[in-house]
Amino acid sequence: MEKNRRWTPELTIGVDLGDRFSRLCGVDGSGEVVEEGRLQTTEASLGRRFGGSERCRVVLEVGTHSPWVSRLLRELGHEVWVANPRQLRLIYRNDRKSDRVDAEYLARIGRLDPKLLAPVAHRGEESQADLAVLRSREVLVGARTRLVNHVRGAVKSVGGRLPSCSTASFPKKVRGAIPGELEPALVPLLAEIARLTRQIRRYDWRIERLCEERYPETVVLRQVAGVGAITALCYMLTLEDPTRFPSSRSVGTYLGLVPRQRDSGGSEPQLRISKAGDPMLRRLLVGSAHYILGPFGPDTELRRWGLKLAERGGKAAKKRAVVAVARKLAVLLHSLWLTGEVYEPIRTEETEAVPAAA
Repeated sequence: MEKNRRWTPELTIGVDLGDRFSRLCGVDGSGEVVEEGRLQTTEASLGRRFGGSERCRVVLEVGTHSPWVSRLLRELGHEVWVANPRQLRLIYRNDRKSDRVDAEYLARIGRLDPKLLAPVAHRGEESQADLAVLRSREVLVGARTRLVNHVRGAVKSVGGRLPSCSTASFPKKVRGAIPGELEPALVPLLAEIARLTRQIRRYDWRIERLCEERYPETVVLRQVAGVGAITALCYMLTLEDPTRFPSSRSVGTYLGLVPRQRDSGGSEPQLRISKAGDPMLRRLLVGSAHYILGPFGPDTELRRWGLKLAERGGKAAKKRAVVAVARKLAVLLHSLWLTGEVYEPIRTEETEAVPAAA
């Protein structure tokens, strides 16, 4: 986002990005539509339209192409705002929805007050490439999990049951327990699971190297039990700049770990979390919270706090405790990142002994 917010554009252009073609609509200072058109969603086509033209305000919506398009338009000298789709409910509820109408709405809202768009800041190109490593690993882990579940389900359907084991050791541990009639169908899947495990380990090695070589600050975050290289790196790449948050507490809101609010009059219903922000990081933080509260989690203030919440009873007390710990963990990691302090799992007040009188 531009630092100079006082600049008033003579032209605001809304661009509804499509996979192959994008629609644009330009609105002048008086709110009149002065330009409409369609162009290919390519660097060359966008460069011809926006390169060398007078500086204007361009409004996009978050999507697959918005990171590189926003970077390109900023390089061409334009003010670019990337709208949060959660704030654009009027577009989705419009009975006359079309790409042309969406582009006009983006232009009109951007002309009035860009802050209404709840704009997001896309990460840099290098951070985006490094984050792609994490996302690719997540896809492979998900594919392996689905294959393992399929094999177990297929064996159960004929009255069998496979032994409990880790996902990594699954192909070797269950090979002898596959019923003979299912071997032609399931044995090839065991080979595929083993291959995915090897590839996931390569990603794990790559992630460790990234932490050591490019993101040594992850060491500060990994002081917390339950936070490994993957979670620490994902946290840093998602937030990218810790100083852009007004306080550590706001990180929980940014990651969608706070309950939605719909207070009206005397009614204050208890709602689920908003689930805004990056879903992968939110899942990783929740996974870390499960470890912290689980049987192998070390004794820490965070664990004690979470266990007290879980003991309050109620139908979903444990689930609420896990989310609350994940939220508190997000705040803690941000604070550690900013200060670089040594993490103290349990803070103790040291009392100095008073020397006895002679």
